[in-house]
Amino acid sequence: MARKCSITGKGPMSGNNVSHAHNKTKRRFLPNLRTVRITLEDGTRKKIKVAASTLRTMKKQGA
Repeated sequence: MARKCSITGKGPMSGNNVSHAHNKTKRRFLPNLRTVRITLEDGTRKKIKVAASTLRTMKKQGA
């Protein structure tokens, strides 16, 4: 499964590691994913990967 939030679609970003001597090498910024269990309408439970920032927003909105 991809490293992607199943609600917002947030995925890895790319950037640079910058040393003290200002040498640049490529790196990846991965999203902070959490596995949560949700209950569907038919009563079954399913695990999905959700970003921590998305969980925080959902908790704030009361969803």
